[in-house]
Amino acid sequence: MVNALGRRKSAIARVYVTEGTGKITINKKDLAVYFPSSILQFVVKQPLTLLEAAEKYDIKATLCGGGFTGQSQALRLAIARALVKINADDKKALRAEGFMTRDAREVERKKPGRPKARRRFQFSKR
Repeated sequence: MVNALGRRKSAIARVYVTEGTGKITINKKDLAVYFPSSILQFVVKQPLTLLEAAEKYDIKATLCGGGFTGQSQALRLAIARALVKINADDKKALRAEGFMTRDAREVERKKPGRPKARRRFQFSKR
């Protein structure tokens, strides 16, 4: 069993990869139930399809925080990191596709005296 961690915005994904038949379970739910959107399912499976390992491993994941897009991207990063732990030779192919890079963009904090982080209150001379 190999475990890895992936983060995106405020979403955190913990992944446990074992030899198996290709079943992906997220928070004790099937992938299709947790992510009904086919686009998000595609995002999660991208590292597996790139390495043609979709039917080799069973994946159990724990997701918390963030929204569904951030969670799916955090899960993609965690799966890619776990696959590199299993076979270090795959790192070059995964990095070329951008699956090994942590997207560090976070929400900017709200500043005092402003309605949002950068937005200013409406100004009128008269």
